Order: sequence, then C-alpha cells, then structure tokens
Amino acid sequence: MIKVHQIQIDFNVTETIKRFVYVYLIEAENCYLIDSGVYGCESQIIEYMESIGRKASEIKGIFLTHAHPDHIGSAAWFREHTGCKVYASKGESRWIENIDLQFRERPIPNFYALAGRSVHVDQVVKNGNIIEPEPDLRIEVLRTAGHSTDGMSYLIGSNLFIGDAVPIKGDIPIFIDEDETQKTLELLGQMSDVEMFYPAWDQSYTPEDMKTKIKEAGELLNILKHAVMTCEDGSDNAELTKRVCEYLHMPFLMGNPLFLRTVSCLRKGEK
Repeated sequence: MIKVHQIQIDFNVTETIKRFVYVYLIEAENCYLIDSGVYGCESQIIEYMESIGRKASEIKGIFLTHAHPDHIGSAAWFREHTGCKVYASKGESRWIENIDLQFRERPIPNFYALAGRSVHVDQVVKNGNIIEPEPDLRIEVLRTAGHSTDGMSYLIGSNLFIGDAVPIKGDIPIFIDEDETQKTLELLGQMSDVEMFYPAWDQSYTPEDMKTKIKEAGELLNILKHAVMTCEDGSDNAELTKRVCEYLHMPFLMGNPLFLRTVSCLRKGEK
C-alpha cells in the first residue's frame, strides 16, 4: 500500500513574483519523488520526510515529469547524496543533463537559482513503459506533452501524477504546442481507471474535478487562439503578444517570455 505526500515548495521567479510547485513523495517500502522542486529545496523535502519517520537515504528514484527549473532543481543533490536513479524522457533529458543549453533555449528570470545543476538521467522513459522499482510498486509512463517538448505523467496504482500538463484557468498559460496540448487533454479525459490526479500547480483532483479542469483548459485554449487570430497583423511575436495582452485585458503577461512562446505557437502555421 503506497502513501502519497504532497509537499509545497515556495520560490521566487523575481523579487516580486512568487510561485510554488508541488513535489510528491511516494512512500512504499522505499521512497520515490515525482519531480524535485527548485534548487536548494532538498532541506525542506528531507525535513518533511523526517517528520513522517523516513530518511533521505530511502529515496531510490526521482521521476521527472519535464525539464523546467522548478521540477529538476534538487535532483542533482539527491542523486549525488542518496545514489537514487533519475528517470525522464528523451526529449526532456537534453535540458536536464545540460541546463546551460536549457537557459540558452529558454531563458527565464532567476534561472540558475531555480534549476541548480545539470543531472544525469539514469533511465530514459517513454510512453507505455512499465517500471517496477520494487515488489508491488508498478509505475506506468504516459506521454503528456504540450506544456513541454516531451512531458510525461506517471500512473501509480489509481494515482496519476501529471506535472504541468493541464493549463490552469487564472494562471499563466504556458505551452509550446497547441496540438500536443489538445492530445494531452483528450488522453487525460479518457483515463477511467484513475481515482486521483496530482498536478504540480494545484491541489489534487478527483475524476469529476479533472473533467472540469479539462473543460476549462479547452476553453482557455480557444480564448487564446481566438485572441491571437483576432490580433494577428503580421507583426513579430513580441508585438503580437503585446496586442493579445491588451485584447485580453491581461497586461501582467506583457514581457513574459513564456507567454510570448504560447502566443507564438498559436500563430497560424507555427508550432
């Protein structure tokens, strides 16, 4: 019988922009992490583990949903100090194993303070893989891309850990491929054997909650697509993003490089 623990990791993107991400601790005979939070959060994870009578040395694997800094930050520390394995997809591994490359291709504020250090991926995973790191623990890998190039979700029993796969209404809409995001939403909507969904940006979802979130995400994509098509005038991505923000009355997204990427992927003919 596994136990799922949700650990909230708070961090700052800038001095004024505060965010958080959830790391999940899977407690079985040994322990496993779904994502690893930001650089330096290992002490918070260890403190939590000690509060439930477990030790960092019991961590045998870290399953990374994708390569973004708030998901990979403490992975190098845990691998170095516990000898645990790091699991990630091929498409995400290039950024996980070379964070300098990630920064060049996706520069964001405070990048290195969040991402920490590159870490070797011990086992590359792909859609449909079944991983059994110990008796009675079965982990199925599902590809849920769109937010990132080759994002993965992990099904453990009736619990599905989905990372940032679903755009959340009221939050910054970040995705790099509209078609992949739609495929992911369709896949998650068909998961009839899941009793609880665990995202990285929100509290856990029941199947009914998930249906609502998927519906809202679809509506959000439609609103953004309509805004981009309405504001399209052949200008560059930066100018189009500014026009979209004005159209949506969302000035706080102006100048955000991640939202600019969202807008650019929604342009006709662009991915």
